Formats: sequence, structure tokens, C-alpha cells
Amino acid sequence: MPKMKTKSGAKKRFRLTGTGKVIAGQAGKRHGMIKRTNNQIRNLRGTTILSESDGRVIRKHFLPNG
Repeated sequence: MPKMKTKSGAKKRFRLTGTGKVIAGQAGKRHGMIKRTNNQIRNLRGTTILSESDGRVIRKHFLPNG
């Protein structure tokens, strides 16, 4: 039986916490900053923990060896 491989793109985009939650970069900061308030831009810095349902999909399909 072949081994399951981690998706290369997922390695670069997601990390797992010690408890198994998935950390990802904040969405919504690529373009269109002129529409957003300074408060929105400030709150979108850094990373965020994905919702449990999204995290389950990432762990199962893209980071099986996570």
C-alpha cells in the first residue's frame, strides 16, 4: 500500500497547533485595501485558527501526516 503524501501547497499555507487545530493566514488582504477601514486592515494581520469543519477537511485530505 503506498504512503499518503502531504500536499506541497498545503505545507506552505497551513500549520497545526499542538491540539490539532489548523492555523492559516488571514484572508482578505491581497488587494482592495482602499475599500477597507484601517481597523479592518489592522484586525486582518497575522494568522487565524480555521473553523473546526474547515480544519477537519484540511487535516484529512491535505495534511494526513500533520
